[in-house]
Amino acid sequence: MEGLFLALVFLPMLCAFLVYFADRKMTGSLRDMLAILAGVVEFVLMLMLAVKGIGSELYIPQICGMGLHFCLDGFRSVYGLVAAFMWMMTLLFSKEYLGGHPHHLGRYYFFQLMTLGATLGVFLSADLFTTFIFFEIMSFTSYVWVVQEETKGAIKAAETYLAVAVLGGLVLLMGLFLLQHNLGTLEMSALLDAAKACENKTILYVAGCCTLVGFGAKAGAFPLHIWLPKAHPVAPAPASALLSGILTKAGVFGVLVVSSNIFLHDMKWGLLLLVLGLFTMFGGALLAVFSVDLKRTLACSSMSQIGFIFIGIGMQGLLGEHNALAIRGTLLHMLNHSLIKLVLFMIAGVVVMNLHKLNLNEIRGFGRKKPLLKICFLSGALGISGIPLFNGYVSKTLLHESIVEGIAHYAEHEASIAAFLQASEWIFLVSGGMTLAYMTKLFVAVFVEENTDAAVQKAFDEKKDYMTPLSAFAIAVSAVILPVLGVVPNLVSDKIADLGHGFMHLEGEVHAVSYFNFTNLKGGMISIIIGIVLYILIRKFTMTNREGVSEYKNCWPKWWDVEELAYRPMLLKILPFIARVICRVLDSLVDGFALLLRRTIYKDRKIPHELAEGSEFTHLLGAALDWIRNVKRRILHQPVPKHDVSFEHKLAMKREKIMETNTIISRSLSFGLLLFYVGLVCTLIYLLYLGGRG
Repeated sequence: MEGLFLALVFLPMLCAFLVYFADRKMTGSLRDMLAILAGVVEFVLMLMLAVKGIGSELYIPQICGMGLHFCLDGFRSVYGLVAAFMWMMTLLFSKEYLGGHPHHLGRYYFFQLMTLGATLGVFLSADLFTTFIFFEIMSFTSYVWVVQEETKGAIKAAETYLAVAVLGGLVLLMGLFLLQHNLGTLEMSALLDAAKACENKTILYVAGCCTLVGFGAKAGAFPLHIWLPKAHPVAPAPASALLSGILTKAGVFGVLVVSSNIFLHDMKWGLLLLVLGLFTMFGGALLAVFSVDLKRTLACSSMSQIGFIFIGIGMQGLLGEHNALAIRGTLLHMLNHSLIKLVLFMIAGVVVMNLHKLNLNEIRGFGRKKPLLKICFLSGALGISGIPLFNGYVSKTLLHESIVEGIAHYAEHEASIAAFLQASEWIFLVSGGMTLAYMTKLFVAVFVEENTDAAVQKAFDEKKDYMTPLSAFAIAVSAVILPVLGVVPNLVSDKIADLGHGFMHLEGEVHAVSYFNFTNLKGGMISIIIGIVLYILIRKFTMTNREGVSEYKNCWPKWWDVEELAYRPMLLKILPFIARVICRVLDSLVDGFALLLRRTIYKDRKIPHELAEGSEFTHLLGAALDWIRNVKRRILHQPVPKHDVSFEHKLAMKREKIMETNTIISRSLSFGLLLFYVGLVCTLIYLLYLGGRG
């Protein structure tokens, strides 16, 4: 089993180099075949490990100082399989999709496979240090997906993605330092006991918030969601599917590790995550409702669904030992969202392949005569909207019932929390209705309505070869899974949910859930009714009629962009300005203190026999140059200029400038810090030298 761990993490990285070499030195068909083969082999290996390797682990010492540690349990096997399956399907789909985008294909496949290895390294990690190593590799390799098209929008979105990843990674590293220092370990299996034994709970909350920033940024949680709505529309569709379906779950994985091991059954931590989940869920749904771009709507939808998952994690802390519904709902909604977005983004890719457009007004009516595409999209739309008999209904029912259980649990002794949970339940139901509203908008626009231009609609209807059999296979197989998970949830979904109990430390009893009884159906029906009403309002207020033709209108204010409104001014203007002012004040204080000492205790005295200007060197060199110039003028009979300046004076003035600059530098705080840094580096080199000799 140890060899399978190594193969799953490092084989894709090796294949990445082979694929890149094939692209540069051989043929494109060989490149595509090697990339697809790598994805298939990776899925087969992950399946073998999931079947036979539960409980196995691998430790590789002395790598990056602390070694790498991998293990496999039920939760890891589920998400390892999900990741490998999604990569395999997107690689199958990429062959056709990227055939129409022949720009740096070798580079794309290289980073696609590098990210696959890094992502599996995250999901199979057994300690937070290993998680961090592969988490950062995954962040940097996936950056290339966003910038792949190299358009102006792609470059700007990639800048945002990388900035969030780097800043989040730095804050995450600070949190890991604090955990290592206070708990003495980063091993996931040892964190729970170490956290219970830790007396300083305040420092644990500080460390937990640092890790939450790092992992939450990758998950796309509010308020660090800014990269998500911008990165998905510009990235290639297969990459968007993975960004939405898997990379966000790598962030959720980290949040779950911290929540389930360090803050198990912690009410304060649960409330924090619940609040973040509510903002993320409702905010993402609101953005999606107003969007008229197909991929941007799906991206905002991903943000909203991450909010649903965060609510599940928050309810785990609030419900304590009675959190079975929240645990099972969290895992299943992670799984369901991943599989649903795989289908929806690949279908969006089909639209892009054929039309190279994403605006709903321009792609309107494209899928009217394309039954396979229509059925697959409908399967994903119904699933994510929480319609009964589809997978999203199962996980949303569990999450909703966990909130209802929380209301009953706190009603007797914590009325304020119970009231907050009641408000949260309605935000949950309204957000579910908004999901149905914007997914209905997408489905109607692309698959029901006719294009406003009859000639364009005719061309849409006559287009039969809109995707290859390989792409159709990837989409259809992925779509079939969605109703299977929803039609017989007790036989399929519940069995998958059982696998997450150990990872999230489920301690209470697990009661069978009757998903289709009246009580559970009632919550789903409330969301459906809200969704229908919202869709009618969307049609009424977000569509304009120009010359008798209706158009979808983006009603979201252009100026209301959190990145442009807050983050960029803060990071690029306000914080640098404040830092400059503080550094200037500190520097001036030190310079002023030094000047005060010179004027009082250390009085300046002139050097005896001091020259009027310059030094002995400038005096001698200047006199020599002046003599040479005078000799030259006499020989050549050149007149003396009216404003002639001697070389002796010029050199003296140059020396004065140099001396003044050196004096300023030598007296400044920055020069002192630089000398301190040089001394520190020399000390570290000396210590390393002694350590090497010892």
